[in-house]
Amino acid sequence: MNRALGIVNFSRSHVHVEGLQDYRPIGAFSFLGRYRVIDFPLSNMSNSGIEYIQIYANKQPRSLVEHVGTGRHYNINSKRGDLHMLFSETNIANPIYDTDIAAYVNNMQYIERSHQMYVIIAPSYMVYTMDYSELLQTHVESEADITLVYHSVDNARESFLACDTLNLNKQKGVLSIERNRGTAKSKNIFMDTYVMKKDLFIELIEKAQKISSLYTLPQIVNAQCEELDIRGVAHRGYLASITDFKSYYDANLSLIDVKTRNTLFDEEWPIYTRTNDSCPTHYFEGANTKMSIVSNGCTIEGSVENSIIGRGCVIKKGAVIKNSIILPGAIIGEDVHVENHVVDKYAKITHVKEIIGTPENPGYIKREDRI
Repeated sequence: MNRALGIVNFSRSHVHVEGLQDYRPIGAFSFLGRYRVIDFPLSNMSNSGIEYIQIYANKQPRSLVEHVGTGRHYNINSKRGDLHMLFSETNIANPIYDTDIAAYVNNMQYIERSHQMYVIIAPSYMVYTMDYSELLQTHVESEADITLVYHSVDNARESFLACDTLNLNKQKGVLSIERNRGTAKSKNIFMDTYVMKKDLFIELIEKAQKISSLYTLPQIVNAQCEELDIRGVAHRGYLASITDFKSYYDANLSLIDVKTRNTLFDEEWPIYTRTNDSCPTHYFEGANTKMSIVSNGCTIEGSVENSIIGRGCVIKKGAVIKNSIILPGAIIGEDVHVENHVVDKYAKITHVKEIIGTPENPGYIKREDRI
């Protein structure tokens, strides 16, 4: 699909995952033990035939850069394709100026140099699958100026509170983009996914820059709803928006269920990630694992239930892990009970024997901590 330039945007300033985001951007978060969150938009683009992709990064991008690498593991055409990591080069004293528009302005030369007619923009903090080639075809046939993707939900009062919503007319025309304030049960959650011509994209960036240094892409698109033909296209299937700690925890644990997982993963639509060559997980005598996702390279001597265990973790004899997410390289010592927690990479829990949170308020053990 040489007609489209793929852009993966960073999370917006009001999106913050406490603890985890202190060490890496949301796109670099471990997901289901094996993947990173950014694997999903990049795999969507690769599977859709998009060969030219730009990834925008702002804060603490090291782990994201290491994971993405050259992009070879995303099955991007090595001869014709290109995956380019771009950064905001302005020294921003106040984070309110760290907007997507500012990042696009700083890298405008790379956008203008691309020869594609259209741009497809996707967020790095949402997990979903979608065929962007079909989306582009729908956009072209509709003759709309901009196409936005949304997902209809019936739990908007308590979920997706950091997301925007689309107000649509009966013809699926977008009347406005508004923040979800939790005032209604049913909402059309805007998935921060856009299709438009590249020339219009550049024009919107220039308009936003003239109006306000704080403007974001959703704001300038919202301001153009009366001037442009902006349409909404519904997404069906699994959607997770990782906008805070609880949403990260819930998104991971929800996919332990096979029926839920089958709404995201499809053999015909592979999710690519950076491979890690390590030995299979070793289950010792007395180990008990049920309703869990366990990655390779682990040693399990204790009990694991309804949890996700990342690569290379060690669960010692007598340890009990319930309803928890253990990130790669963590060690859970003998007779330690961890429940309703996220344990970050390389943490080691050996001396404290009981760490228990609640499903409504899960706990967090920071990276490389010793407890």
